[in-house]
Amino acid sequence: MAVDGKWNVTMTTPRGSRDATLELKSNGAALSGAWGGPQGSQEFSGGSVEGNTVAWAVQTSGPMGPMTLRFQGIVDGDKMSGSVELPMGSGSFSGVRA
Repeated sequence: MAVDGKWNVTMTTPRGSRDATLELKSNGAALSGAWGGPQGSQEFSGGSVEGNTVAWAVQTSGPMGPMTLRFQGIVDGDKMSGSVELPMGSGSFSGVRA
């Protein structure tokens, strides 16, 4: 499953919805890329790809300081959706290829 490329993502959290950009690059089972949002762009590595399942974590800053967002999702053609674990609970995300 080709996950590489740019994605427009909407993340739904206990504090509301947030739009972001995501750029993914796979190398075998390894996944890296960049997450872009209101706090700027953060590069990440250490993610994984297995079939159409993807997972990655992003270190970012928020109103309460540094935090880690942990994503797990399924890619279906030009769409992606899944869950995100946040310091203040959990949420979901959906995305479309840009």
